[in-house]
Amino acid sequence: MSNKPRILIVTPEVTYLPEDMGDQSNYSAKAGGLADVSAALISALFDLHCDVHVALPDYRSIFKGTTTKIHNRELAKIRKRLDEERIHLAADRAFFYLDNVYSGYSDKDLMVSLAFQREVINNIIPRVNPDIIHCNDWMTGLIPAMARHLEIPCLFTIHNIHTMTSTMAEIEDRGIDAASFWQWLFFKQPPGHYEESRDWNRVDFLSSGIFAAHYVNTVSPTFLREVVENRHPFVEDCVRSELTNKFHAGCATGILNAPEPEFNPAVDGMIRYNYGPKNHKENKIKNKLYLQEILELDSDENAVLFFWPSRLDPVQKGCQLLAQIMYEMIHHYWDADLQIVSVASGEYERHFHDIVRHHGLGRRIAICGFNEALSHQAFAAADFLLMPSSFEPCGLPQMVGGIYGALPIVHDTGGLHDTIQQLDPANNSGNGFLFNVHDAAGLKWAVDQAMHFSFLDAEIKEEQIKRIMIESVLEFNHSRCAQDYIQLYGKMLKRPFIV
Repeated sequence: MSNKPRILIVTPEVTYLPEDMGDQSNYSAKAGGLADVSAALISALFDLHCDVHVALPDYRSIFKGTTTKIHNRELAKIRKRLDEERIHLAADRAFFYLDNVYSGYSDKDLMVSLAFQREVINNIIPRVNPDIIHCNDWMTGLIPAMARHLEIPCLFTIHNIHTMTSTMAEIEDRGIDAASFWQWLFFKQPPGHYEESRDWNRVDFLSSGIFAAHYVNTVSPTFLREVVENRHPFVEDCVRSELTNKFHAGCATGILNAPEPEFNPAVDGMIRYNYGPKNHKENKIKNKLYLQEILELDSDENAVLFFWPSRLDPVQKGCQLLAQIMYEMIHHYWDADLQIVSVASGEYERHFHDIVRHHGLGRRIAICGFNEALSHQAFAAADFLLMPSSFEPCGLPQMVGGIYGALPIVHDTGGLHDTIQQLDPANNSGNGFLFNVHDAAGLKWAVDQAMHFSFLDAEIKEEQIKRIMIESVLEFNHSRCAQDYIQLYGKMLKRPFIV
């Protein structure tokens, strides 16, 4: 067997693909962090000369309208082709005309998932003949069972805890031969035999992926422990029990995600003034003044700027905590010209706007819907980053914040716990501010700690931010993430994985 096993990564989302992978490398289909992580892992594996293939739905409407990062790269590089086609687009009308990866309607999303998995199982896996299959989230949850049937090692990565269910009758109606691998599916009720369970006993996709996969990973070690310890009541019992079984069998681990390489202020083409650890002070001030100008905030290079980068989802992201203390923050630190910029969309966007209008704070607070270029500029301008998630499987903005010198303020949970340590300038350690109790008082305490840091001597602050930026670049990169996956692939194949 070759020392370079063939990897098939199956994902419903991807931000971009390496430009040398073929004509389809400029396609992008993104709904959340899974897209970024899939792109980063594929790119890193490709750079390490791994034999990597990708299975992705053919979202024709999405791809047709995509403006991608590689359009600004050298044409010679874009034209380069490999001898072997590595991007495998699953074709079905179910996703040809979608405007978004997920419709928001469970029946439609289920239909897309079944169509995608049918093409992967029936056509792509036989064509690629992989040595290892790497599946991602519930939309690929049936494939590990088929991999068991084919005796192909399968890794199942959990980015989000969301799941869906269906019956074998519905699965087979979509062209998937569930009868050949039904023993490896996870049913809501213990199945008696195939015919007895076919029409009524619902299959849980995420639990099936966990149950059937040879190995499972979450996207941070702490979130895995939290699920196993039953610390998140929203996680369904079947998902938790199967993940716990895998954990105690030594077949589950946590591998931290990493941000894309474009998130680097030294090379970021979306920010007004590029900078690195050595000249961050001067150019972050310039970026702050530029952001204040375009958002019509008070122009003040000494203003302490807080940035909200995550979707405005009160269930997970904790935006309601910021809403509760937003006015208090501005009022308490009025003389420090504290400013808040939110570049995010979601149901709490209206609440934020109402607070700003009611108190007449339009010169201190800017509430903007998500815009990628504006988000990059805010990272480059901000002093602090707000990320008070109630739970976080991994999180990327807190890592990006450190790289840009915007120190994160986070709730001590999941991937935030794994990536942020309490800043201690006296001991030259830590990279942010954590609070333990998920309420408004906890967030306000952490904001106060951040403001205390901002009032320190300028030289102390400059040295700490420089250190944090350097450490963040070294720690939070997808080469490290890819190496972790490569080691796991080797473990699953029970032999060294040589690239």
